[in-house]
Amino acid sequence: MSGGLRTADGLPVEKEQIFRMAQQEMEYRVDLFNKLTQTCFEKCIERKYKESELNVGENSCIDRCVAKYWQRQLSASRVTGIVGTMLGSSKPGGM
Repeated sequence: MSGGLRTADGLPVEKEQIFRMAQQEMEYRVDLFNKLTQTCFEKCIERKYKESELNVGENSCIDRCVAKYWQRQLSASRVTGIVGTMLGSSKPGGM
């Protein structure tokens, strides 16, 4: 077998395809980070800025918010992976 990346079906992966996949992954991660930042900021940070630093309550809220956000994202990605696997295995002519 020759070197290089291959799909699950054993087909070679082209460099352009790898670049597109990496670019899509980066865009997804940036979007995820922006949504996390906006969600937790709106939920945890007081509208009136009294101090230049976050207070203890805001810090705790942000910690909890980020942890819950990541937990939801991981759960959603697991469900998406399971559904994708189920859909992939139910293709005609598949396993």
